[in-house]
Amino acid sequence: MKMPMMSKLMIGVWLLGLGLLVACDSSEPKPAVGGGPVPAEFQVGETTFNANCAACHGNQAVGTDHGPPFVNKIYEPNHHGDQAFQLAAANGVKAHHWEFGNMPKVEGVTPGDIDQIVKYVRWLQRQAGIQ
Repeated sequence: MKMPMMSKLMIGVWLLGLGLLVACDSSEPKPAVGGGPVPAEFQVGETTFNANCAACHGNQAVGTDHGPPFVNKIYEPNHHGDQAFQLAAANGVKAHHWEFGNMPKVEGVTPGDIDQIVKYVRWLQRQAGIQ
């Protein structure tokens, strides 16, 4: 008996979703940066992050009950590249890794601001051993 094309498609979508769930396992978050001064080259990003992102994503990007931590392997450069941050700020994001709800677009930040924020976040990640 042949399986209808729609059934094959649904199975394929289900398997893809399962594969993404496994690839995005967040059961072992990395610890946040512990103290220490932020190098001068990342201070603009820190200030911009604190003004626009920290309310949801926490000081030093450790997350809050309103948004996920960026100091987590889910947001490592190979999984969420720098452009993902640009797109998220410009367009918002539908919830897909966490249960915080959808992220609205961030009003008033420029692509240059996001570049500085990403440099700061990548520095935080490196400090936590996330490459």
